[in-house]
Amino acid sequence: MKITSKIYTALIFVFLFAPIAVLLIFSFNETKSLSVFSGFSLKWYKELLGDRSTLESVQNTLILAFSATVVSTVMGTAAAVGLHRLRKKWYRGLINTVTNIPMINPDIITGISMMLVFVFVGRLWGASTSLNFWTMLIAHVTFCLPYVIFQVLPKLRQMDKDLLEAAMDLGCTPMRAFFKVTLPEILPGIITGAIMAFTLSLDDFVISYFTSGNDFQTLPIRIYGMTKKTVTPKMYALATIIFFVTMTLLLLNNIVDDEDSRRKRELKKNTIKQGGNKK
Repeated sequence: MKITSKIYTALIFVFLFAPIAVLLIFSFNETKSLSVFSGFSLKWYKELLGDRSTLESVQNTLILAFSATVVSTVMGTAAAVGLHRLRKKWYRGLINTVTNIPMINPDIITGISMMLVFVFVGRLWGASTSLNFWTMLIAHVTFCLPYVIFQVLPKLRQMDKDLLEAAMDLGCTPMRAFFKVTLPEILPGIITGAIMAFTLSLDDFVISYFTSGNDFQTLPIRIYGMTKKTVTPKMYALATIIFFVTMTLLLLNNIVDDEDSRRKRELKKNTIKQGGNKK
């Protein structure tokens, strides 16, 4: 059984990562061929750096992802704190259900519905164009927000309630107690939620496609436009760079989680030792 499970696991990894491996290898190919590797070259990376339109779309994507991450992280953290303090279970369950909708709703439904709302509001205000950077930002914050909330909420539940009460007993205002006690405790969840929001915003296509205007084009939309003609190997080079950036964010996410778990284990050990010494 052990051999069978190892073979099965290996096949799954091959199935998942073989296309990525092909992409990585042929991004260094000297020619455009996808069947023959004629030699190692950085030609397509150099051409990528000279493609002004692609670099502009990359810049737009990073600006949008960073803006959506900042807004959704701040709003998501505040929403998580508010949800955690709700005393009525039925009301908390209702809010959690509503919060889940952007996560479980198909992207195409979310994209079309938001596009209709933006166009309707734009016509009411008499705007010359209804879709632009701000509509994309609102759309990205909408689907990133739940992921931040559900990363921060578990950290709030794990936090010792007595710490916050002790801080306020010692003279801290509720706001000061939040920044001095609550924020350091939930910071790993905030960082994890921010990384997830950035990653989701970075590679979103469907919702961005329906909520974008003509004056602001992200990288996924540009690549989709190129597929109607042909995708040049410099896109393989760009995809390789994005892959390594995403992997770096994933590793950072794991490091934050491991560090938080280690800190909590040490805190628990110290608490047990102090309890034993008192006895």
